[in-house]
Amino acid sequence: MNAAEVVNTLLVQRFGVAPVDIAEEAPLRSLRLDSLALEELRVLIEERLDIDLDEVTLTPRNTVGQLVAAVDGTVPA
Repeated sequence: MNAAEVVNTLLVQRFGVAPVDIAEEAPLRSLRLDSLALEELRVLIEERLDIDLDEVTLTPRNTVGQLVAAVDGTVPA
């Protein structure tokens, strides 16, 4: 699975986001993700992809696309 697939899967399965609501330009807050939910999402992504996202700073104002780009930037080639 690539970063976008992992993020989308987790948003749907763990956070109950409707797939139709997940768009690259959608702010995370519009998906009802607050800072606590983002921290949980970070941990789940780290576990799923075996990466470290400690250097990545995300807020509910970031978009889904920014989250995926940040994850992509930490996945080893």
